[in-house]
Amino acid sequence: MDLQQRVTQHFNHSIATKQGAAVALAPAIAAASSLIVEALLQGNKVLCCGTAGSGGLAQYFAATLLNRFERERPGLPAIALNADALALTSVANDFSYREAFSRQLRVLAQEGDVLLAISPSGNSRHAAEAINAAHERSLRVVILTGRDGGDMAGMLNEGDVEVRVPAQSVARIQEVHLLALHSLCDLIDIQIFGEDVS
Repeated sequence: MDLQQRVTQHFNHSIATKQGAAVALAPAIAAASSLIVEALLQGNKVLCCGTAGSGGLAQYFAATLLNRFERERPGLPAIALNADALALTSVANDFSYREAFSRQLRVLAQEGDVLLAISPSGNSRHAAEAINAAHERSLRVVILTGRDGGDMAGMLNEGDVEVRVPAQSVARIQEVHLLALHSLCDLIDIQIFGEDVS
């Protein structure tokens, strides 16, 4: 096995997946950005969640909104529900790990907030519970999925948005999820703060 050739193969597969997703996902990413911007401009916040690698992406997105993306600007209110280890383990111990996000959401969310949930398969039980809790609290929902959208795709209400990566590999889906999140950050910044002229 040629190790360098294998690395090149990973890059080529990633490029091909992103090229295939670019046109397909642009309308959903634009719609998701508008939904989030509307909430932020009304004084609401974004609550993010995911498990494993998707949890890392959820934390990254929340931190990027809270701090900055590619330019200086005021922070935007966002919380990663999977970032608080004490809250997660407390809920898991006293109730069930499946409720780790939904229980927090029922306490922290207010009507008009947005839930952003990430799952490459669309079958995260934790995210599914969060979607149910979000709808109970009259939140709009944005999901980042892949493959066939899984169970989460069938849980959306009118006005919710799914960004579904047309791929099977979890690694490729997560790579596109990161690019989708970067695109969201850029579109959010442009819509709230205008074009960056620097």
